[in-house]
Amino acid sequence: MIIVAATDFSTRSYRALRQAGLLARARRAELHLVHVVDEDLPADLVRMEEREAQRVLIEQIGSMAELPDARCHATVIRGHPFDGILRASASVGADLIVMGAHRSKQFLRDIFTGTTIERVIRGGKYPVLMVNNEAQRHYERVLVPVDMSETSADAIRIGLSAGLLDDGATLLHAFSPVAKRRLLSSGASSDVISEYVDSERNGAMEEMSAFLVANELGPQRWSLRVDEGLPMQVIARAVAEKRPDMLVMGTHGRSGLLRALIGSVTEEVLRSVNVDVLIVPPTRHDLRPPKVATAASSEA
Repeated sequence: MIIVAATDFSTRSYRALRQAGLLARARRAELHLVHVVDEDLPADLVRMEEREAQRVLIEQIGSMAELPDARCHATVIRGHPFDGILRASASVGADLIVMGAHRSKQFLRDIFTGTTIERVIRGGKYPVLMVNNEAQRHYERVLVPVDMSETSADAIRIGLSAGLLDDGATLLHAFSPVAKRRLLSSGASSDVISEYVDSERNGAMEEMSAFLVANELGPQRWSLRVDEGLPMQVIARAVAEKRPDMLVMGTHGRSGLLRALIGSVTEEVLRSVNVDVLIVPPTRHDLRPPKVATAASSEA
């Protein structure tokens, strides 16, 4: 397994490096620490920042308790943050990117450009672990929102293969009883409405079980939960109740103005929850990883 941990030397990035180190040690993975230097700066300043960044990365590899036992490489690359991270990940054949949470207050700008982590997710083919909290050796309470799509199935498979998702995780599905409003407006009794909603919930539960069987994901290994409501409402409620260590989600990868205007559940989660989130993008068979020349590389 090859893990890329991107850092801008902030506190949030430090937490992400520690988590990446624990993951790498547990899985005997190869770990690449990547820092991106802004190439729009004057040339002398770029070279100075490259040297300093390389020094700091090597220093962190030697001093961070989670890193010495891992196979670590330090890489400094020029470019814009999200593009540099993607190029560095492509060059090493990354299986997972680990990044610290980043919530900019430039709301209107973010609507159209997104934060670095969102652009890495949208622009690449790599699962991305966004680290919000202190590093932990094992994620014990994992919540997996699913919409019964192939993307959701891929997210579960990647979570299992990366060792981030174990038996006993809770799979969560949001359902909307489409006729409930009509029953309410027609004056139907609360018993009739409750019976209808329960029937819809049972149907959604059966659909989730069938989805797991069809994808050979073993329905007996999970805790299944089906809640009424819009997806983000259901996720927020489940997070508040279960207090998970991590969410595992697939993203459908919408792009362009449509995505910018209507957003996505995944991006709402990234911007609002305070737990670690593993985001798995849709499979893209046509993606060809570009070549990259790193500014410097060192192994500890």
